[in-house]
Amino acid sequence: MSITFSGWEVMHNRQQLKSNQTPKDGGGYTMFHGTSISLATTIINQGFQRSRDGLLGEGVYISRNIDKAKCYPLSTDRKDKVVFKLKVRVGKVKKIDCDNHPMQKSWHQNGYDCAWVPPKSKISSIKSGREEDCVWDPKRITVVDVACCVDDATRHQLRKLVKQKLKANSQGDGHASPHGCQLCHADVPGSHPRLSCWECGKDICPFQSKHPCKKAA
Repeated sequence: MSITFSGWEVMHNRQQLKSNQTPKDGGGYTMFHGTSISLATTIINQGFQRSRDGLLGEGVYISRNIDKAKCYPLSTDRKDKVVFKLKVRVGKVKKIDCDNHPMQKSWHQNGYDCAWVPPKSKISSIKSGREEDCVWDPKRITVVDVACCVDDATRHQLRKLVKQKLKANSQGDGHASPHGCQLCHADVPGSHPRLSCWECGKDICPFQSKHPCKKAA
């Protein structure tokens, strides 16, 4: 039996966790990353690069707390900052909630894809008490929007680049992706089947939480 699709939006998105809720292994979540405007275009076009070290060792540092993301980069003027909204496939998650945790910097070597510091943890260096995440594989992270940018013109330009990149990724090359579905961002081996919306003809995934159909005139 064939199935046809038009526009829809899931009313209850279970992926929108609060910062104090434990991320489930294999889930996909909305998170944020603060960076400088000078690096923003490179990140959109080429993806993230792992930090060589940090509180949780090597990886890409992000957070479900947008206020925490707004603080970065440290010692950078607010007008020179941008905060990206992300979709993150966390994979297997390790909670790090105290100083000198035995896997604080070796979680990836022990089979985990992401480390999570819950809010108000016993880690003394996080004085704000805000939660933090570190993802090993940058390909698990997709920039989906610009959450904050003081300059409206820059924000508009960056959003345009993000949309172009998302469109290019969604079209793909017809082959299965080793990093999950590129349309709904689910953490699955390969990808879900690509179907066409019967109204606008756009490639969609039946597991997407939202498809704002733009009907042909």
